Amino acid sequence: MASSPCGSNFDCGLEIKTRSVEQTLIPLVSQITTLINHKEKPKKSERTLRAIQRVGQAVSGAVGRFVAVGEAIAVENEELKEEMGLACFEARRAGNAIAQLTDVSTLEQPESDERSTVFSDRTAMVKAARMLLSSVTKVLVLADRIVIKQIITSRNKVLVTLDQLERVTTFQEFVQIFSQFGNEMVEFAHLTGDRQNDLKDEKKKARMAAARAVLEKCTMMLLTASKTCLRHPDCESARINKDAVFQRMRYALEQVIEIVTDSRPGGEAQSVLPISLYTGIKDFKGKVEGLRESLYHVSVESLSAQLEALLEQMEDFTDSPYTHHEQREGLLQLCSLARQDTHTLIAAWTQAQQSAKATEATEEVELAILKACQSVGELRKELHKIAVGRATELLKQHSEHLALHALKAGGGEGNLEAVAEYARTLSEQKEQLVETCRLLCHVSGTEPLEITCIHAEETFHVIGPQIISAAQTLALHPSSKIAKENLDVFCEAWESQLCDMAVLLREINDVFEGRRGDKKTYLSLPRPGEQSTIAKLGLELRLLTSDVDSEVERWEDQEHDIARHSQTISSMAYSMYLFTRGEGLLKTTLDLFHQAEILSEQGFQLCSHLHTFATQLVDDDKAVILSETEKLAASSQQLQMGAKTPVHGKSATFLKVEQSIQNTKGVMTVVVFLLPVCNKLLKKHKSERNSLGSPQDWRDKQLPTPLREEALNGKSSNGFGVKSLEQHMAGLTFLESK
Repeated sequence: MASSPCGSNFDCGLEIKTRSVEQTLIPLVSQITTLINHKEKPKKSERTLRAIQRVGQAVSGAVGRFVAVGEAIAVENEELKEEMGLACFEARRAGNAIAQLTDVSTLEQPESDERSTVFSDRTAMVKAARMLLSSVTKVLVLADRIVIKQIITSRNKVLVTLDQLERVTTFQEFVQIFSQFGNEMVEFAHLTGDRQNDLKDEKKKARMAAARAVLEKCTMMLLTASKTCLRHPDCESARINKDAVFQRMRYALEQVIEIVTDSRPGGEAQSVLPISLYTGIKDFKGKVEGLRESLYHVSVESLSAQLEALLEQMEDFTDSPYTHHEQREGLLQLCSLARQDTHTLIAAWTQAQQSAKATEATEEVELAILKACQSVGELRKELHKIAVGRATELLKQHSEHLALHALKAGGGEGNLEAVAEYARTLSEQKEQLVETCRLLCHVSGTEPLEITCIHAEETFHVIGPQIISAAQTLALHPSSKIAKENLDVFCEAWESQLCDMAVLLREINDVFEGRRGDKKTYLSLPRPGEQSTIAKLGLELRLLTSDVDSEVERWEDQEHDIARHSQTISSMAYSMYLFTRGEGLLKTTLDLFHQAEILSEQGFQLCSHLHTFATQLVDDDKAVILSETEKLAASSQQLQMGAKTPVHGKSATFLKVEQSIQNTKGVMTVVVFLLPVCNKLLKKHKSERNSLGSPQDWRDKQLPTPLREEALNGKSSNGFGVKSLEQHMAGLTFLESK
């Protein structure tokens, strides 16, 4: 049977933490395994000998080039010079040994006891292979330290500039330093983004994603909070608001370093996630089912203790003031049933052990095992139902963001009493959301989702008070444009986290119902080049959905057919964006193509409503709407035809994915242009009907200049979205007039 010289885990004792290191080693492992696992035949053909020598020379040559790079790294990095030099020396020596062992080019050369070959001394070949893999792995792991060093250096630069930003006292100084800070954050974003994608550990990837999400949102908050503090230097609430942003940014930066270095400040090991109820129940069921295999080697009393520890954790549900009375009673009954079934299992188990004839689980024990597993299974279902039901209810309650609107209105009017009243309302909402995130963490089903739940909990806990301090600042300075902008930024972050929570809720449901990770015929990963192309298109599509949502919010009548269908199209496009990230409800390319067909139908329906709207307009305006409607119809037709075209093979399938997303972008681009135009014309049309002015006056007014495609697609999300800050940077010089 073929085997690898270092077994299935070919790191030879060194922990490989990144995919890039692992992928670099795979070809080398493959070649060496080929050499070691050659068939032991008494007579070797010339072709076999040439092939073996060719592979040996290829390995030796590749090692030589690889070592040259390693030695260059050692020269540039003094702290790694000794370790890297030794690893390169060992790799070169092992490569030369393999070249000598595979030097078997001719059949005429008599085998000699004096010279070992891959045929005569397989032990020497295995030893050389092990040394080569070990040394090459060490070189790669040492080189990976350079990447970690780059991230730490970048973080340190950001921290220094962050300290400078915190101490600035003039707008001019702030503009200069923030420009430098933006560039440093872009660099840090690229480094950490690459690292996140390269990590093998899914928990670390989730933690890195959470920390980077904090930095992305806090970058914009830091801008507006600092501007507000500079504009109103004696305002205590503005200072509190700004200090909280700086504190959270520093914490997120520290988290990134903990993840890449596997350590905490002071050399402590990273903390372990608390055991969730989902994990605890799964572990308990596993031990119960394992009793079938070990009648005399398990202490069943430990099961009772484990169950009691689980039931104690249920207090997060039973003691929550937001759990309905009926749900609490039902949960307590299920806890009692699980306890009873476990005690029955222990009694049956004890009786079976005392029976001299019993060598395996009896029928009574088997039945008790099934009942105990069933009762904790029902308990898990009820916990999921309560947590998900509570989250769904909260998201529905807060979908209109009434408290945020009231805080904005109260602040803009300078009404401190109204701000205080709605601050209490928002604080109550915050507590409900924090509690719900904690419950969702218990039923999330995977450790990465648990981490996402914890991130959501922390975000609501922090942003709630920040919104209140921003609203208080605006109430004290109701005419301040920058204070209003600052409050808007924090409210947008709250709304964004609610949207993220809705996505998280769907993913938790997918795991619970077994939909996540399903692999059907159409589901397969694209090659790296295809991945980056589709990811870029997906990101551009995401930006367009944000534009559509923003435009729809400006409509007075959001139930208008045009606004409603545009929102539906945007929601479908957002699902397609999630697909490009491997998230959401579209699990296969077949799902994606079906979604594209439905979206195209929505596009045709929107065209119908646009035609109806155009009949109410005068000539010039009518011509503009009809012209854009034709573009929308053409884009929808192209999307529909592409989605329905059958393809065969992986490359063709992913080309179709790329075209579907590209065509969806075409539909969304037209919708983004039409929404503000239609909204403006609709308002003017209503105004015209309610006034004595003539239609000619309305006809003569110009339409807004169409948005350029590059303006729509230019919101590149390089880094943490820092490029979008360039628009805000342009306005910094006019701060003193606000």
